[in-house]
Amino acid sequence: MEITAAVAREGQEEFSFEKLELDEPRADEILVKVVGVGLCHTDIVAKTGAIGGLPIVLGHEGSGIVEKTGSAVTKVKAGDRVAISFRSCGECRKCKAGEPAYCLTMPMLNYIGMRPDGSKSIHKGSEDLGSNFFGQSSFATYCLTYERNVVKVPNDVPLELVGPLGCGVQTGAGSIMRSMACEEGSSLLILGGGAVGLSAVMGAKVQKCGTIIVLEPHEARRKMALEFGATHVIDPKESPDLAVAVRAILEHGVDYAFDTTGIPDLQQATMNCLAPHATFGIVGISPPGTPVPGDMGLVMTFGHIIKGIIEGDSEPDVFIPEMMELYRQGRFPFDKMIRTYPFSEINRAIAEQHHGDCVKVVLLMDV
Repeated sequence: MEITAAVAREGQEEFSFEKLELDEPRADEILVKVVGVGLCHTDIVAKTGAIGGLPIVLGHEGSGIVEKTGSAVTKVKAGDRVAISFRSCGECRKCKAGEPAYCLTMPMLNYIGMRPDGSKSIHKGSEDLGSNFFGQSSFATYCLTYERNVVKVPNDVPLELVGPLGCGVQTGAGSIMRSMACEEGSSLLILGGGAVGLSAVMGAKVQKCGTIIVLEPHEARRKMALEFGATHVIDPKESPDLAVAVRAILEHGVDYAFDTTGIPDLQQATMNCLAPHATFGIVGISPPGTPVPGDMGLVMTFGHIIKGIIEGDSEPDVFIPEMMELYRQGRFPFDKMIRTYPFSEINRAIAEQHHGDCVKVVLLMDV
């Protein structure tokens, strides 16, 4: 079928809008009419060709309405409202242990820009384009996805906004609520007040953390962090020594730290902010070759835990409904950090998000 998609191509800085052909769904595939799709930093990284190669249709925070299902699909039917998350196999030992973010075939199912059998589902004449990004490639009017990717959305939850629950929001909130499982009354330092960091703040509020500190250079984001439940915010321009600023709030350091920035110097500085037996969770994408932060002697002396986290250690079928229920209760206002743009203005949205004019972009289909 004909679709319109934003395509990342070699040598072009911006996405180009193109008419393409999308395969009919195979037996295990689900055709979704995309209503909204979040813009994630991973899409920007992948746009350079660092993941999956070019040309490719990206997008991995989609939401929409099921249009058609393959013969083997039983989880959803045509007309169902769905949020789309990452793909996992459901059969390996990690999936069976409830850890699909660490699926043994995670890279093949999400990053390589094709189906596991090597075929691509998006075409332009004789040209095959990279597809199946995170099992969806939802920077398009329609996408193909799979049963383990999709989660049904209740009628009283805004369908067009829920795509980010499938990646960025569940990464932030899940890291606090699931991966590190911060205890009531515990203290937490969050590095970065973007969408992932603010989702972590909301998760920390749900967990009833006692002290929630956010390091963020943008004033508007610091203000939003306080609205979401942060107890303290730090402007790095005014407090360049992170350890001094944190220990002025908590003399013995924080029980948990969470990095969304990927900045090596900041990760290293955070090690001086940790209380004994603290856990430091990291989701920020650092440059290749970046060493693990800390000094082994101090790590051993204080029993620090340094933990890489993928997708907040979330199981989408469990955690996305949990977040939607918290939203319905007024306890997880993720929509307040979202700014919507027409899909046709994806390049403007990228520029404005990079400039700090908005926190989280969701693109609404208008093509």
